[in-house]
Amino acid sequence: MAGNSSAPGASVASKVLALLEAFDEDHRRLSLTTLAQRAGLPVPTAHRLVAELVGWGALARVESGEYVVGRRLWDLGLLAPHQAGLVEIASPFLQDLHAATRSTLHLAVRDGLEVLYLDRLRGHASVPVVSTVGSRLPLHATGVGKVLLAHAPADVQAQALARLTRVTPYTVVAPGTLRRQLDRVVAEGYATTSEEMSLGACSVGVPVRRGDEVVAAVGIVVPSLRRDRAHPMAALEVAARGIGRSLG
Repeated sequence: MAGNSSAPGASVASKVLALLEAFDEDHRRLSLTTLAQRAGLPVPTAHRLVAELVGWGALARVESGEYVVGRRLWDLGLLAPHQAGLVEIASPFLQDLHAATRSTLHLAVRDGLEVLYLDRLRGHASVPVVSTVGSRLPLHATGVGKVLLAHAPADVQAQALARLTRVTPYTVVAPGTLRRQLDRVVAEGYATTSEEMSLGACSVGVPVRRGDEVVAAVGIVVPSLRRDRAHPMAALEVAARGIGRSLG
């Protein structure tokens, strides 16, 4: 919680930041009352500032009456040097990969215990895909997410393994099983999922390295791993290496 934003002398900017800080991965939708409480603000003050934030696009009000983070904050986030540079550098490699595979492609990074999708190229096959640019999905249920989790710090892995949620009947929620999968990801250099995020969709993810550090992941969504994994794997790895080399 933001805490002292209602203290005497608190600036308008600090109050606005407290409202934005009230959102986190466990609090994605907040009522006005809860938003005010978490920001440490009186409800009338929160109501006035939230209305301005909605008008500007920093927050949005959904059908339930609750508030969520607005798309304009995501647009601003893309201007941050790291993410903007990564998307720009990766773009030609993803375009070439898309031309070769005609499949849905993802560029993603880890954001806490979630995978954040920075870019997506839609494929030609009718495969169900739930990700969009700017969306966040569970690390353990996606190909790019498993890559990023496998190379995450030990404390991040421990937190993720302690809170596995089932998205489909095929989502891996046994910590021991996922741990063995993550070990294989490190050893083999790629991760796979089979209908773990959405039924009818499988994925393969590979790491993007800058030197020895895994900074992102590139993934492809296909209808079947048995039939479709071999062909795009080499192209995925070539694209990931190209992106990594271009990052310097």
